[in-house]
Amino acid sequence: MLAQLRARLARLQLAPFRPYLWHSLQSYDRAKFFKDVSAGATVGIVALPLAMAFGIASGAKPEQGIFTAIIAGFLISALGGSRVQIGGPAGAFVVIIYGIIAQYGFANLLISTMCAGVLLFLMGLTRLGVLVRFIPVSIVIGFTNGIAVLIIVSQLKDLLGLSIAHMPADFFQQAELIGRSLHTINPYALGIASASLALMLLWPKLSLPAAAHRGQRFVRHLPGTLVALVLATACVWLFELPVETIGSKFGGIPQELPSLTLPAFSWELVKQLVAPTITIALLGAIESLLCARIADKLIDDRHDPNQELMAQGIANFVTPLFGGIPATGTIARTVTNVENGAVSPVAGIVHAATLLAIVLIAAPLASHIPLAVLAAILMLVARNMGEWHEFARLKNFPVTYRTILLATFFLTVIFDLTVAVQVGLVLASLFFIYRISQITRIERVALAEEQMPDGVEAYRLFGSLFFGAVSKLEAVTDPARYAGSNAPHVIVFDLALLISLDTTGVEALDALRKQLARHGGTLVLSGPHEQPLSMLTRSGFVNRIGAENIVADMPAALSRARLLAAAS
Repeated sequence: MLAQLRARLARLQLAPFRPYLWHSLQSYDRAKFFKDVSAGATVGIVALPLAMAFGIASGAKPEQGIFTAIIAGFLISALGGSRVQIGGPAGAFVVIIYGIIAQYGFANLLISTMCAGVLLFLMGLTRLGVLVRFIPVSIVIGFTNGIAVLIIVSQLKDLLGLSIAHMPADFFQQAELIGRSLHTINPYALGIASASLALMLLWPKLSLPAAAHRGQRFVRHLPGTLVALVLATACVWLFELPVETIGSKFGGIPQELPSLTLPAFSWELVKQLVAPTITIALLGAIESLLCARIADKLIDDRHDPNQELMAQGIANFVTPLFGGIPATGTIARTVTNVENGAVSPVAGIVHAATLLAIVLIAAPLASHIPLAVLAAILMLVARNMGEWHEFARLKNFPVTYRTILLATFFLTVIFDLTVAVQVGLVLASLFFIYRISQITRIERVALAEEQMPDGVEAYRLFGSLFFGAVSKLEAVTDPARYAGSNAPHVIVFDLALLISLDTTGVEALDALRKQLARHGGTLVLSGPHEQPLSMLTRSGFVNRIGAENIVADMPAALSRARLLAAAS
């Protein structure tokens, strides 16, 4: 029984489970370890404010964002297929999670995330990781910019300090509620957010006086988000500013990791959560593999997409058991990891350990962090994640590209990511079909009379004969052509320039063969390539037309046509 199971699994050609960490440890040494520790500790410090901000913005608690960064960050680095990718809560998930919590509740978000984890693991196991690369860049840019806009709008409440008890998930309802609440702006919150945002934007350009030159490199390596977080928190604590903080809203952050808790699970409930499950899995797969591809370019390496999806699946299945939210690969933290010299997944493990140490040691201090500075951090994240220059470049691209990008963008903002990607993929497919059908054409082959006997017509097919292009044969298959005495006895199709053929194309050729046969004529095919010939053979068309009527080249086809014309 076990041998039969192994044989069946072997036939399925499942992806092997080979985390990059195992490979990297085979040649690991002390120098690499110190590089990873330095990079991982830096990324852990960078991840702290982002994890809290993503947790709060998603409608969860700040500690749930941190726990996600710790647990998922560790699992993605330990089991993933990339050398330097850092996993955790991501800005792209913020509006998705917020909408799921608003519609289904937090408990059902946990179940959806676990189901999405299973789906992600199966995608990697069955080698579907490469398919994510086929999503057009116009769709990726469209939904990324749409999510950035949603993040900006959702953070206006805390950035302005508005007196709003609960923000709805719908974009237009959010905008309306913010507009009606503008009279409640808190000038202290707005001042903290504005100063924090300005500091974070200017921090990379900071130049210290000559006297402090030795410490300049250390200061520059401090993330601007952390500097803004510390300064804003210090100001609120020292001057007792009247702004909303983590302590006033959430009661602080617990100084321990959560215990393992199994959520209530039933198949009936899972059936109701299909839409959020697919949304989480789809976005997690796209974001993680895009991030891994960016990391590949930075370190001149190649990740294993299937292993990466399996790791993402395990992380998203385990993290909700500890109250965590969906996780994926994160571009900003991964780039920071690379820039600080990371050489292996050990850096990602150190990043998780650093966050854990901060929680166990300094969690009580987090109660004074103002929500306004976290909103400013998310504003910066949204600014950086959006590819706004692509809107200005739209005029340089064809109308099909513009339509897909703008449709995906507006559908992401107005509805949700799943609808946007589905519609975007349908539009991309339709436009692709149209473009390929435009490439496909049929031309009459003009030859001298001694080469082309009476009653013989020859045509050359270019491109792809598929369901979107069979209409190109209408001029040849028109029944009116076969009603008179001038009907052709033999039609030759030169397929040497036909790159592909589908079943609809085969049916069109078969219909022409039958039409010719009814009037005593014959169809001859010349020079089909491997794919068209394989399709003709597998469909049984070769048997119906006769193997002698499929020849290697045009001279052979014309020779066959002369014999057939003479016999008729």
